[in-house]
Amino acid sequence: MASEDRPQIYLITPPDFVLETYPDQLARVLDATEIACLRLALAGSDADRIGRAADAARLVAHERDVAVVIDNHLQIAERHGLDGVHLTDGARLVREARKALGADAIVGAFCGASRHDGMSAGEAGADYVAFGPVGETALGTGARAEPDLFDWWTEMIEVPVVAEGGLTPELVAALAPVTDFLGIGAEIWSDADPVAALKRLLAPIA
Repeated sequence: MASEDRPQIYLITPPDFVLETYPDQLARVLDATEIACLRLALAGSDADRIGRAADAARLVAHERDVAVVIDNHLQIAERHGLDGVHLTDGARLVREARKALGADAIVGAFCGASRHDGMSAGEAGADYVAFGPVGETALGTGARAEPDLFDWWTEMIEVPVVAEGGLTPELVAALAPVTDFLGIGAEIWSDADPVAALKRLLAPIA
């Protein structure tokens, strides 16, 4: 596969991380592989904790010219100098986020396996649409975003698309021709060596 045809890597943080150690771990991953964007997928409702985590990750990412978005938290994106937001409920808040953050901000939307929601998000002005999970997961409804969804989207829609959730080397190989970004998070952070785990995952397109 020609390098210009390879999907870019869209890195997703764990829902919680240790501020004393995770930035160094993140830096090693960003230094080892070209990353297009970092998404802060932080759980909980403690604004102070999320803000400190956002600051720590932003410093590491921006030093390497990697854009940073955060799940849902428009105010934290603004206050902490992030590049935009990733909305986890489809198209519903895309216009509101764009109005709040401005034309230059990144606004992305996760649309599960729904072609309709993806089209609605794109029409509302999303910069990208994410579909998933693409692999096996015990979370959510169990509905998967199948390769034919990405095939159709790439053929018919100009809005960039992210494939995420339960990626395996086999799915990377299958989806690489029909997605713009591979959203990778839990697949590597649960490993003792995230850099090695990422390289194994991406071996089919190396």
